[in-house]
Order: sequence, then C-alpha cells, then structure tokens
Amino acid sequence: MRDGDLDRVRALPLFSGCSSETFRTLTGGAFLQRFPSGTTLLLEGDQVDFLYVLLDGIVELEGTWNDKETTLAVLRPVSTFILAAVVLEADGLMSARTVERSDILMLSGAAIRRVMTEDARFAGAVAAEMAGCYRGLVRTLKNQKLRGGLERLANYLITQRLRQGGEATFALPHEKRMLASLLGMTPENLSRSLAALADYGVEVHGPNVTITRPAVLERLAKPDPLIDNHQPVTEGLTGKAQRERWPLPDKGVRAA
Repeated sequence: MRDGDLDRVRALPLFSGCSSETFRTLTGGAFLQRFPSGTTLLLEGDQVDFLYVLLDGIVELEGTWNDKETTLAVLRPVSTFILAAVVLEADGLMSARTVERSDILMLSGAAIRRVMTEDARFAGAVAAEMAGCYRGLVRTLKNQKLRGGLERLANYLITQRLRQGGEATFALPHEKRMLASLLGMTPENLSRSLAALADYGVEVHGPNVTITRPAVLERLAKPDPLIDNHQPVTEGLTGKAQRERWPLPDKGVRAA
C-alpha cells in the first residue's frame, strides 16, 4: 500500500483523532484491492466483515425489494461505508457495486470493534460518524416526505450549483438514470421535471445545467437549512461540515 493512501485514510474524521498506535492496529491487517467497473462488493443481507474505504473510483449503494431497486447513495473518494453494520456485527442493509474501476481499502471489522473497547477517543469518533449518518438520514426522509419531485429536483440543482462554486453553469455529477433514483423519481419523471424547470430559469444541455434565474428557482425550491446542506464537500474535509452532509453524497462522505 502506498504511504499516500494511508495519509488520505488518516485524514478522515473517523481516524484523524486516534493515536498512532490505534491507527496502526486498525490498518495493520488491512488490504487494498482494485476492482473493475461493475463489480458487486457486497449484497444486502450479506454478513459484513470489513469496513470499506473508497480511495479511487465511484461506488453506488443500492437497495432492492420485490423486483424493484433504488440508488441510495453514490460515493466518491475518500469515503467509508457500511460502518453501522460493522459496529453492530450485523448483515448489510445495502448492496454496493463499483461504477468505475475503484481502489478500495478493506479494514477488519473485528479490529474496529476491538479497538472501540480499548480506545475511547476512537469510540467517540465512531459515535460522531454514526450520528452524522443519522442526521443525514433525517434530512433525506424530510426531503422525500415533505417535498414533491419538482421541489426535490430544484433543491438538488441549487445545492449542486453552490457546491461546485456558485457559477451559473455546472455539470450534473451523475448520469440521469442514477440521479432519478437518488431523487426517488423515474427517469421519465426526471425528464419531465427538468423540462418543467425551464419556466424557472433552468437550461439543460446534456450533463450541463445553467440556472439563469436563481432567485426564481429558489422561490420554487424554498431551501431549508434543516433539510438541505449546502456546505461544499471536498476531499480531506474534516469536522461538522463533513459529518452533517447533504443526503445525496457526491464526494468525501461516509455511509452507514
């Protein structure tokens, strides 16, 4: 494993506060694997033996029921996922697959649980991480239950614009099929909603979106800091801004 990879893992809030000895224990038995695009890393219902750390690539987290499937999150580096299942030594509630070739560090779940009982500072970091995941879930539930599809899409576009620097034109970070699933919509409803937002100053050209009348779009969206998180998410970000993330993550996040 490259030293730079360990430095990137060390910078995550989950590990940044633990002692050097604790970090060596957690990563001593870890192994780094490169997976091709389309690889299933975990199926929901599987026993979870590792905490996954995405170092390069993209991973999609999915759920299924009764021949239906949905995208729950799309993760980019550097991200950890399946922490809650590791802590509880429980079966995974999500499937995970690579969207493109990905480098993933796998940390022993047994080592994480053991170190939690030995290192109070690391146990506190795990608690903070899972609290952030819980708050992200509450934001997602409020977004899904209190807003219609057009309002969810409008708020998503506002958030992406702010996260990508605030310029009028920005790129959608996901293909439209994946975006529709993240927003709880069908691809057809997403296309209709994007067309409907033209009346609010939204222009779409392929993956690029231009918001020409942001004030008009905000009157429709009614963004709310108790639902939306407009903090930029960047690689290596630490602290509250990263723990309380937008529920549709794009970069530098963790998923329970």
